[in-house]
Amino acid sequence: MSSRLVHVLRAGKLSYQQGIRLQAAVVDRVRNDETATRTGHILILTEHKPVYTVGIRTGGYGAEEERRLLALGADFVRTNRGGLITFHGPGQLVAYPVLNLRHFQPSVRWYVCHLERTIIELCRRYGLPGARTTPDTGVWIDDRKICAIGIHVSRYVTSHGLALNCDNDLGWFRHIVPCGLTGKGVTSLAQELGSTRPSIATVTPDFLRCFSDTFECELTEMDETLQRELLDPSRSESAG
Repeated sequence: MSSRLVHVLRAGKLSYQQGIRLQAAVVDRVRNDETATRTGHILILTEHKPVYTVGIRTGGYGAEEERRLLALGADFVRTNRGGLITFHGPGQLVAYPVLNLRHFQPSVRWYVCHLERTIIELCRRYGLPGARTTPDTGVWIDDRKICAIGIHVSRYVTSHGLALNCDNDLGWFRHIVPCGLTGKGVTSLAQELGSTRPSIATVTPDFLRCFSDTFECELTEMDETLQRELLDPSRSESAG
């Protein structure tokens, strides 16, 4: 098995807490497979129920702000990823690559750059050549962020990842300062493309092709038995 073989785990729609537990199980499996001969690397694809998440930079989002946001009907979760506050919800493609960077490039900068390049290439394929990076992490079209990136790396194994706005309700972002960047906005593929409203289902195959090309890896669908093993514990949470 090539050390650049990445298994795609299609997790469906999960609460954010379910996603956290799934990532923990996947990280343990990838970390314990130092030679990448059994599991290799795993790319989790999911979609979250409405949730505001805060990274290691809380930026003033304390208990009072948490109560305000919870009152809107979304969950609120504090995480160990980089970055500040953002929103996840239906219509947004969330990808959590769990990679052992020793088999790619043992560099966080290299990894973030390649995540950004993946989305820039995806936008280009959708006729949006203006997608770019800025000193602020993520992918932007002018001063509007179309994809947020927040990662965690421990012993060269990555977790968390990116959230690409496909056809989600951008109104949720009006209640926060996304990623702590005052004066900048958010956008989506649907908003930029107008009459064309790409769904997660239509965007996912293009995303996978761009990911494979950018990271120079081979993608394969995860074995159903292993997928059930990883997903079942996370599914135990009440659908609420």
